[in-house]
Amino acid sequence: MNNQFLFNHFKLIFLSLTTTYHWLSTFWEKRQQVPPGKLIDLGGYKVHCYQKGSGDITVVFDHSLGGIEGYFLIDEIAKITKVFIYDRPGYGWSDSSPKKRCSQEIVYELDQLFVKADLSPPYLLVGDSFGSYNVRLYGHYFPEKVYGIVLTDGLHEKAMLKLPLSVKLLKSFFISGFIMSILGSTLGLIRILGNLRVFELIKPQLKKFNRDSLNIVKQSFYQPKHWLTMAREIWNLETSAKQVQKANNLGNIPLISIKSKTFFNPSIFTFFLPLKATNKLRDVIHDELLKLSSNSSQILANKSSHFVWIDEPEMIILAIKKIIN
Repeated sequence: MNNQFLFNHFKLIFLSLTTTYHWLSTFWEKRQQVPPGKLIDLGGYKVHCYQKGSGDITVVFDHSLGGIEGYFLIDEIAKITKVFIYDRPGYGWSDSSPKKRCSQEIVYELDQLFVKADLSPPYLLVGDSFGSYNVRLYGHYFPEKVYGIVLTDGLHEKAMLKLPLSVKLLKSFFISGFIMSILGSTLGLIRILGNLRVFELIKPQLKKFNRDSLNIVKQSFYQPKHWLTMAREIWNLETSAKQVQKANNLGNIPLISIKSKTFFNPSIFTFFLPLKATNKLRDVIHDELLKLSSNSSQILANKSSHFVWIDEPEMIILAIKKIIN
């Protein structure tokens, strides 16, 4: 009985310390860190966007599910042309949005953001994973504004709406993980893991990026709103897939699809995941992506998992250069 009491008492002290550490750290970082870009009001909630470089064509990043990976590439792209990245509502410095987290709403938000940020077309849209839905739909609604599209291991609804059971279970596993991470980020546990560089242990390729960019990205993952937004986006993934069905004929908009070697690299972290089923699904997806435009091509990222922007970011730079040139 005494041992159990001591154990529960220790747990309470630990949770209190981690939570206090988290909120003090968050308060301190908010005072110290100034957003690199600007916050734009979209009607009751503010969205952070950041521009760099110069040129007639603006590269626009729409990130993956839960990602704000554009910060890793902005300096390299700015050497080529103007680049615009934004934190989708709920991520990074952006407020959470009261609107449904699906592609239709995201596209409306994005065009509204362009207007309020005074960002003139043409745009070269880079859609990473889930972001591929959003840039496709944007290209459907506003083709006159789009110079080209790069899809980084993108998604296609033909496969995503007919997921095999094993992949459906994987999706449910991710949703439950995001929900658990809301609690973990609220208590400060994810911040502690981040400060201990556990992210870099799981994905060593992160070490090649400069510390400032990496910290910006990691700070987003420490916030409960980040994980809540991820859960909302994946919960509405089927809705987004249905919405993007109308964007299957993009005319002759230049489109490059980057295909990774595998969805997950085999490791102790992916041992129990349905790798074969997932990769078979990807093959169908990439066949369909090449049909979206009469002016489409594919680049193979032969050293990459689904996270091309970490494993082979140079392939994204290559695709951007190909379309601009």
